[in-house]
Order: sequence, then C-alpha cells, then structure tokens
Amino acid sequence: MPLFISRRNRGTRSGRSDVHPVDEVLPPGKLLAYGVQHIAAMYAGVVAPPLIIGQALELGPLDMTLLIGASLLTAGLATLLQAVGVWRVGARMPFVNGVTFGSVAPILAIVAQHDQQNALSIVYGSVLVAGVLAFIAAPYFSRLVRFFPPLVNGTVITLIGLSLFPVAIGWIAGEDSEAPDFASPLRIGLGAGTFLLVLVLNRVLTGFLNRVALLIGLVIGTLVAWPLGAVDTSTFASAPVFDVPMPFEMAAPSFNLSATISICIVMLVAMMESTADMIALGEIVERPAGERTIAAGLRADGAGSALSAVFGGFTCSAFAQNIGLVALTRVKSRFVVAAAGGVLIVMGLFPIVGGVVSLVPKPVLGGAALVLFGSVAASGMKTLGKADLGNSLNSLVVAGSLGIGMIPIVSPDFYEHFPAALRTVLDSGISTGCLVALALNLLFNGARSTGAEQEPSSVEDSPDTASEAGDAEDARAESLPLPRSGEAHGETEPSERPL
Repeated sequence: MPLFISRRNRGTRSGRSDVHPVDEVLPPGKLLAYGVQHIAAMYAGVVAPPLIIGQALELGPLDMTLLIGASLLTAGLATLLQAVGVWRVGARMPFVNGVTFGSVAPILAIVAQHDQQNALSIVYGSVLVAGVLAFIAAPYFSRLVRFFPPLVNGTVITLIGLSLFPVAIGWIAGEDSEAPDFASPLRIGLGAGTFLLVLVLNRVLTGFLNRVALLIGLVIGTLVAWPLGAVDTSTFASAPVFDVPMPFEMAAPSFNLSATISICIVMLVAMMESTADMIALGEIVERPAGERTIAAGLRADGAGSALSAVFGGFTCSAFAQNIGLVALTRVKSRFVVAAAGGVLIVMGLFPIVGGVVSLVPKPVLGGAALVLFGSVAASGMKTLGKADLGNSLNSLVVAGSLGIGMIPIVSPDFYEHFPAALRTVLDSGISTGCLVALALNLLFNGARSTGAEQEPSSVEDSPDTASEAGDAEDARAESLPLPRSGEAHGETEPSERPL
C-alpha cells in the first residue's frame, strides 16, 4: 500500500488530455462567463422561495431584502461545498444547490399558525435540525432508497407544484379580498400578460436566452408595470448597499416538534431528489455517481441546509435546471459551478441586489410563478412516468396520495379543529401526501417496490470497487456497504448497471 495517494479530483488546468472534463480548470474569463450563465438559469428559483415566505410573514422592504440576500449567500456557500468539497462533504461535480421549493409549503403552514417572529424562529430551528440529521443520515440513506421508488417520489414532487399554485393565484389577485384592487383588471392583466410572455419566450428563444426566459419575462413585466404605478421603489430608500449577514440575524432558532417533523419530511424528499439528480448528472458528465459520491453530496445538502438556517436561509437542495444546462452546453467542469457559487456569495453581500429583485410586482411574479410551479408539477409527472401506472395498485397509490395531499390546498381550514401539534404536518399537502404515498406503497407493493422500477433512483446492488488504497474487491460484495473509514471522495466510481 503506498504511503501517499494522489487524488484525481483536485482540478487541473485545461489543455491536459488525461484530465477528466469534470476536473478541468478553465481560464478565468470562461469560468466567470459560464458561471454567470448558471446563475441566470437558477436565479429566479433562488429568490422565489424567500419572496413567497417573506410575503407570508408580511416583512417590510428592508427585511425582505435581507432575506433574499441571505438566500443568495447561503446558496453560494452550499454550491461551493458541493462543487469543491471539504473532506467527505460535497459531490465534487458541477452540482448547483439552492433553496428548495419543497420547503415552501410546510413553512407557509408554520407561518399561518404563529406570529411573525415566532414563526421565523421555529422555521430556522426546524431547518437547522433537519440539516444536521440529513448530514448524519447521508451514508446510510441509500439503505432506505428502496422505500422511495419513482412512484412515491413522483407523487410527492407533483404535490409540491400543485400546493404552490394558490400562492401564485394570490399574488395575481391579491391577498385581501376586501382591498379595492383585489382581482382588478390591472392585476389580472399584468399576471396574464407575464404568463403568456414567459410561455412565448420559452417557445421562440433558443440556447442561453431560452434558459433565462423566465427572467426576461419578469424584467419585461416589471417595465410594463412601472408606468402603470404598480412598482414599489421604496426598498432602495432603506436597503444597505453592503451587508454581511450575521448568525441568526433574522431570528434565533426555537424548536417545535411537529414543525421539525414537517421540515424533516421535506429534507427526506430533497435527499431523494438530490440522489436522482446526482445519478443523472453522473451520466451526463460521464463520471457515474457511485455510493460514495451520493453520500458526499447528501452530506453537503445537510450541511448547506444547517448553515443556511444560521445565516437566514432555508432548506437547500439540488437545482435540476442546472443539470439541464450542463447537458445543453456540454461544459462539465465543476469549477464553473464553483465560480457561480462565488458570484452568488458576492451578490448576497450586496442587499441592494435583493432590492432590485423586490421591484417585481406581485401580479407579474404570480404570472411567471404559474409557469415555474407548473414546471415543478410537470417534473413530478415525468418521474411518475418511470412507474408502472398501468398497474391498478400503483394507480391507487397515486390517487390516494394526491387525494389526501390536496385537502389542505383545496380547503385550508379542513383541519381547523385538529390539535395544533398535528396541524403543522396536516396543513401541508406535501407532508401528508408523502406519508400517505409511503404507507400505501408499502401496503400495496411491499417488497416489490424494490424491483426494477426502483433503478432510476437507487444504487442498490452496485458493488464498491474503489478504495483509497486502490485495492481490488469482490464484485459480488454485499450491496450498499457502509462507508469505510478510508474512503476518498472524488474518485471516479464505476456503475455496474445503467440508471
């Protein structure tokens, strides 16, 4: 056994033929340009959750700006952690992290049950606990993947999109039905116009512009709304140009059992999504994601979420749209994504950038959000396409889960007379739908749920053939072994079956 081992993932300058494209370090100009392109593809997704949550909390312009800045900063830190990696944390792939939409619905349920300051404290406490637990559970999570086949995962992701539609409609029509401008022709016109514009831009634009069609629609919608008096510019009067977020500046964490369970369920789903995304990304960059890479990436999700709670952000997970960007551009270097993370950190340190984002009127944001939230639901339907819905039992799993999950969406007061401790979970369609989907799948399918339909999101039966010392191992070793103390992240790992 050699005393010193040369790791293959520290990054090498371009021009070397023996360097894997994932580890290639491009010239600074290209790194920055490609990094900004990644930000353009994910920016709307990063700022939308804090906008939704901030609106629900009725935050003032300054606090809203700080909340957006914190989300940008923590997204940058989580992305750097994934792309560059520290110890056994980080997938060391071009993997972008940011605030997940999955956490929005249960957070809104928490907000609805508590006053502003207490709600934010409970949210941060729940995200902190969920992040720490995810970090600890990462090496063992692959043992549980069998219970979350595409049938369950697709149902949950679909519910995430569906549960957010009322938020978008509320932005367009207004939150107060007694307000003079509630559902006014101006509000509906701005929302409908932005909705159609985003659809048209996605249809006619190509390449990079197609990837930022949502942002272009928001900009044009805001410019149209400005002369109509629908843009609030008061943020710039109070927003600082530069601000370093301090730990727990927005609120100190407090803990509530039911709220923590709700966010932990979201974190569980986020880990499933990240696992599937890492497998897909590994195929795209031609470096298959083995058990170690997945465990390292999930550790980064957990660490990023816990760090996010400290600095004022929310639950962090993978951004699938950036995986599409890697496939589109064929730029596979993880250091491009690291550059994007660095730019996000800079943006988070300048709250005035968040002030620019807050200029977007609610009706304009709502029109674009209809497309954005619909895309999330469509993603879930795509995942469901991997399941055998021709099987009547599988159809019952989806039907029952969607039926129960839609209750708090269609009738927010349905559980009004239930104990408060239960309402945080019950009032979130994503939480109840996930639990019902898990239970029904186990009831109807049982052991069969670990079969062929599981393969797209499972690493089961993938023998681990790479160790830090490079020793060969039996290809028929026990599936899903626990990580060894000497494992080295970032090594190229073989994949024995197509995922």
